[in-house]
Amino acid sequence: MTDAPPAPTRTSPPALGPAGRAPARGATYREVFEDREMRVLLGTFLLRALSTTTEILGLSVLVLATTGSVFWSAVAYGVGFAPYLLGGSLLTSLADRLPARALVVVSLLVRAVPGLLIGLLHLPVAAMLALVFCVGAFDPVGTAATGRLTRTLLTGDRFVVGRSVLSAVGSVAQVAGLALGGVLLLALSPRGLLLVSGLALVLGALVARLGLRHHPVAHAPATGGAVRQTLRGNRRLLADPRVRGLLLAQWVPAWLVTGVEALVVGYVAHRGWPASGASLVLAAVPVGMLVGDLLVGRALRPWRREQLAFPLALLVGLPLVPWALGLPYAAVVGLGVACGLGFAYQVGLQRRFAESLPEADQGLGFGLLSSGLMGGQGLGPVAAGALAATLGPAVAVTTMGAVAVVAVLALRSTLRPDLADQHPQGAR
Repeated sequence: MTDAPPAPTRTSPPALGPAGRAPARGATYREVFEDREMRVLLGTFLLRALSTTTEILGLSVLVLATTGSVFWSAVAYGVGFAPYLLGGSLLTSLADRLPARALVVVSLLVRAVPGLLIGLLHLPVAAMLALVFCVGAFDPVGTAATGRLTRTLLTGDRFVVGRSVLSAVGSVAQVAGLALGGVLLLALSPRGLLLVSGLALVLGALVARLGLRHHPVAHAPATGGAVRQTLRGNRRLLADPRVRGLLLAQWVPAWLVTGVEALVVGYVAHRGWPASGASLVLAAVPVGMLVGDLLVGRALRPWRREQLAFPLALLVGLPLVPWALGLPYAAVVGLGVACGLGFAYQVGLQRRFAESLPEADQGLGFGLLSSGLMGGQGLGPVAAGALAATLGPAVAVTTMGAVAVVAVLALRSTLRPDLADQHPQGAR
């Protein structure tokens, strides 16, 4: 197999719609995936998501078997969140300074290091956790490069539909990766699962290297170190009211729902249900997210997606409010699915978010979005746990849901833009 030929240089980012408006016709999945590079990018994204999930599971099981401590096992499961915020704050300007293919390949290889080393070497628990922490700081760079490359490959509504597909793939990988890891653990040791995960990431890097073209940076690289440029760029983006509002609109509901997910095991125990019942409740939200992304991303016209962003965002928090009322198990699962469906509001924000970013800060902007999501998901469970310790898990879930509703109402001006900007000329 030979290297893919270099792609033609782009001198400007692809436009998403005339005069800042949503296009009248929605893109199809066929139009999104007719580009071979996009198929390769999606494949490597899926492989990375699955392998990272199985790696985290293997590490958590290994730490539990080594220490006998549930606490350290939980630390191992969540050790990747904090460095994601660190890397997003310091390194993501690299996505606008270096070719995307190189960053995608390097990020996959770096991500493979913990699985390979821990799978092959008997490292102390502290060394394992430190290794995963350090590697996690580079993850936002790969995410930012993927976002910029998606923006380069897909124009018009194809970009929005492509982003919804990536989101749906992430939801599938969250559930499928845990299931796959559980099955593999029936045949492999935790170290064996880690090694397989690392090898899969190396395979993904090889596919990306051979399947993606070289896309040179279209603008003059910024001078100065990556850390300084990332800090300056993040401050610049956060100082823009439009960018800041769109970031908060995508961050805050996700932070709060992650906090709720951290309370599910305690909530199930509080209700007197079997411990195994937590798995279905936990799966409800990502299942709802998958269905919502596919329905809204494909079944609705672009302007209608943007019009529904506000009510869908309200749907994220509203189904959580009744959890303190002693609802039956099936109702709680159904409300979890409804909460996940609400996350489809983010599809309606993708066009405006991409257009709000300066051309030279595209990768930085997507990196900031992703690192804020992941970093906040590390803090959300802490806040939720503190609430549960004081109020109990049922009331804490209701409180987190109510806060999500209030946050969406506070951000309604961002989530409900002028309808004249949404509804294109001649669309009905």
